[in-house]
Amino acid sequence: MKKPNLSLSILLFIAISCTSSSRQAKTYPVGQIKTPQGEMLFWLYDETPIHKASFIELANASYWDSLTFNRVIEGFVIQGGCPDTPEGFADSPYLLKHEFNESIKHIYGAVGAGRDDNPEKLSAGCQLYIVHDKNGIPRLDGEYMIFGQLFKGFDVLDAIATMETDTTDTPLTDVPMEVDVLNLTIDELKSFGYELKDY
Repeated sequence: MKKPNLSLSILLFIAISCTSSSRQAKTYPVGQIKTPQGEMLFWLYDETPIHKASFIELANASYWDSLTFNRVIEGFVIQGGCPDTPEGFADSPYLLKHEFNESIKHIYGAVGAGRDDNPEKLSAGCQLYIVHDKNGIPRLDGEYMIFGQLFKGFDVLDAIATMETDTTDTPLTDVPMEVDVLNLTIDELKSFGYELKDY
């Protein structure tokens, strides 16, 4: 009787196991902002690769971790990031070419990159905002870059957006941010209520 080829069987088992493990281990980068009010998580769009890569680079460098949400307007946006907020964007580490996409809108929880009035509509690498208007802000579509979408922490967004502010829309109590990138599996994303369209 012919003996089974154990070596081949073992190799096939390892190959199947590795394939299964790599499938299970696939992760997706997700933006995380921790504040005294709680944690927010947001999806980073593949359709805006320049802004996505910029966010990941600055987050991994802990760029925002000494900064705050310095502009808070209920029913509009919460915004922060630039260390020279009174002067605008002069101290941004770099500017980013826009990547407007008709399918990505300024809806409630959209995460965008701020900019000044430059004619090329270049985004400031340092500045980010989150839309608080529950009806969206369509007038900003095609004008300011959206590169992510909140899926956890809408209660945190609401808590920050409704804080008491001064005449310059600066919260009377500082809202420090700790910004990071989490690499989450499909199951972890689902546990937070986010469903990937294709994977």
